[in-house]
Amino acid sequence: MKEKIILIGGGGHCKSCIDVIEQEGKYQIAGIVDVSEKLHQKVLGYEIIATDDDLPQLAHEYENFLITLGQIKSPEKRIRIFQTLKESGAKLPVIISPLAYVSKHAEIGDGTIIMHQALINAGAKIGKNCIVNTKVLIEHDAIIGDHCHIATGAIINGGVRVGSGTFFGSNAVCKEYIEIGENAVIGCGAKITKNISPQIP
Repeated sequence: MKEKIILIGGGGHCKSCIDVIEQEGKYQIAGIVDVSEKLHQKVLGYEIIATDDDLPQLAHEYENFLITLGQIKSPEKRIRIFQTLKESGAKLPVIISPLAYVSKHAEIGDGTIIMHQALINAGAKIGKNCIVNTKVLIEHDAIIGDHCHIATGAIINGGVRVGSGTFFGSNAVCKEYIEIGENAVIGCGAKITKNISPQIP
């Protein structure tokens, strides 16, 4: 019997996460957490059963959670939910699409989702609570900090370090062995050839 999992955030990103979870086949989605106005609505057939205020209680009833709230600029809300869940003793498993390739020599932190057709090469390290979106390439020895969103089709080349809380936009690409500081926002299609300083959130 599959273990149950609760999803937090019922928007567009949640739909993509549901598809990955269904394809992976390890977990049964028990319900979704969202704002009170959306209670009892359904997302791809799964009911919104609770709000953020119910998280501590849900952590007593369920073991596994995934934050399915998107991250466009600030990771603040995802970080807050992640910390609440951790303090409540919840588990945040790694979710990997069967259509992705993740090297056995890569490391992935708790609560991170690797989406369809992403490719994570040997020696790469990805932190906790990250979104590695569809068709992302993370090359050898790249290090991605916690709470990052690497958006669709982005390319992070070998040895690059990406600081925690960074948003790396769709189809953006960065030169090998550069450093991107914490909380950076890299726009769609950007070409990064030099180090980027940390940003104050």
